[in-house]
Amino acid sequence: MTTLPDGVRYIPEALDKSAQTDLLKEIRAVVAKAPLYTPRMPRTGKAMSVRMTNCGLLGWVTDKEHGYRYQPTHPVTGEPWPAMPDMLLDLWRTHSDWPDPPEACLVNFYDGPARMGLHQDKDEENLVAPVLSISLGDTAVFRVGPADGGRTCSFRLASGDIVILGGEGRMARHGVDRILPGTSSLLKDGGRLNLTLRRVTKAG
Repeated sequence: MTTLPDGVRYIPEALDKSAQTDLLKEIRAVVAKAPLYTPRMPRTGKAMSVRMTNCGLLGWVTDKEHGYRYQPTHPVTGEPWPAMPDMLLDLWRTHSDWPDPPEACLVNFYDGPARMGLHQDKDEENLVAPVLSISLGDTAVFRVGPADGGRTCSFRLASGDIVILGGEGRMARHGVDRILPGTSSLLKDGGRLNLTLRRVTKAG
């Protein structure tokens, strides 16, 4: 694999098939309470290619009128986000090396043509705590590069893999170039789920 930016950690096969299946059940329960919806870009209102929801105390949302932000309720139903499953909290405790629990878990669903342009996770008040990302389903071609705009590299993220942006890599630019259909049988109808755990507020 190409050398990753400092602070970016890649943990292949962090979840075995059984753990992936168990986690998928938990996420389906989240989606039953907080349905996937299509987020829209600030100012233009252009629909993003992913569908998403959240769980935890806070959820990341975006729309034409108010832009990127965190809020405690689903933007369509108005209901509080479901609690974060214990499996996610356990993964955070095991891999994040951070004392405070995550407050938000973004659930992004990518179908065949969906992708995510290069961006930085910078809507949080806390820009020091790591971001932990879990892949379920079809393999993604993930691109990452240093925060200062240097050269990027890409590699494949398979179902059960984890990526952590921490330390010097917390503000790394990253995105998804494409999804490789048919590379996993975990999701019945294909596609990829990306679960991104974040600490939003500063401790204390």
